[in-house]
Amino acid sequence: NVMFITNTIKFVGCVVMLFGSHPLLAYAIVGLGAAAYSPAKYGILTELLPPEKLVAANGWIEGLTVGSIIMGTVLGGVLISKSVSQGLLSWDLPFLDTSIDTAAESAIMIIMLIYVLAALINLRIPDTGARYESQKTNPIELIKDFSVCFTTLWNDRLGQISLAVTTLFWGAGATLQFIVIKWAQVALHMSLSQGAILQAISAFGVAGGAVWAAWKIPLRSSLKVLPYGIAMGLVVCIMAVYNSDMLPQTTLFKIGTAEVTLNLLPAYFLLILVGWLAGYFVVPMNALLHYSGLIWLDVPIQFVIIGFGVAVSLIMWLVIKRHKANQAEYDSMHLIGEHKH
Repeated sequence: NVMFITNTIKFVGCVVMLFGSHPLLAYAIVGLGAAAYSPAKYGILTELLPPEKLVAANGWIEGLTVGSIIMGTVLGGVLISKSVSQGLLSWDLPFLDTSIDTAAESAIMIIMLIYVLAALINLRIPDTGARYESQKTNPIELIKDFSVCFTTLWNDRLGQISLAVTTLFWGAGATLQFIVIKWAQVALHMSLSQGAILQAISAFGVAGGAVWAAWKIPLRSSLKVLPYGIAMGLVVCIMAVYNSDMLPQTTLFKIGTAEVTLNLLPAYFLLILVGWLAGYFVVPMNALLHYSGLIWLDVPIQFVIIGFGVAVSLIMWLVIKRHKANQAEYDSMHLIGEHKH
C-alpha cells in the first residue's frame, strides 16, 4: 500500500509540473514520494523472504535500482531529443486537446505513464500477512521510538557492525560523488558535464558488484566482505595518483559522438572497480542490518529509517533556528567575501 501511494504521489508531482507550477514544488512532491518509497521497498523484504535470502534480495534490488537510474538518465535524454520529441508531439487524440506542445511536456507525459505502470505492478505484490500495531504520529514519540531502536541495534553485536559500516559507506559514497567530478576536471581535464558521466560509469560497477554478492554471499558469510571495504579505499587512493597525462590521448573507438581514448581507460577501469567493490561490500551489510532489525525490533526496519529522517529534520530545524537567532543579533552573512573575512 505504501509503495502504491508513493508512486501516486510521484505521479501527482508530474501533474503539478505539467500544469505550469514551479519546478521546485514538483521536485519536492516527487522527492517526497521517492523518500517514502525507498524504506518501504527494503522493509518489505523481511516480510516476504526468509533470512537466508536477504542478501540475494538486497543484491537484486541494488542492481536493478542502479540499472533503472542509468536507464532513466538515458531515457530522459532520448525523450527530449529532437527526433523523438517531434514523434511524440505528432500523436494526437481525436476530439481532445491535450495542450501538450513542447518536448518537455511530452517527456513528462511518458514519465507519468511509467509511474502509473509502476503503481499497477505494486498492486500485484501479494499480501505478506505481516500486521503491526498502530504507529505513533507524534514527532516526539517517534524520536523516542527511534532512540530505543537505535540503542537496541547498537547493543547487538551484529547490528552495531552493520550500522557502523553502512553509515561510513554511505557517508563516504556521497562525498566521493563530488570528489570524482573535481578529479575529472583536475586529473583528466574533463568538463563538468563529462565528469558527470563518470558517475554513470561507476554505477555499472555498483550494479555488477551487487548482483555478484547476491549470487555468491549467503547471510552467514556477510561479514567476510569487510576486507573489500578496505580494498575500495585503497583503489580510491590509486585514483588520486593517476592523471590523463600518463598515457597518450589515442582514440581507440567511438560511441556515437563520444570518443574513448587510451589515457582515459585506466580511469574508467578504476571507477568500475570502485563501484564493483562498493556494490559487493554494501549489499551483505544491508542484509545483515535488515536481519538484525527483524530479530531485535518490534517494528520493521523502515520505521527505524523514518525515525532517523525525523531526527535529522528536527536537528536541522534547530540549526536553522539557531542561525536565525545569531543573524538577528549580528548579521555576518553580508561580510562573506570581504577583505580578511
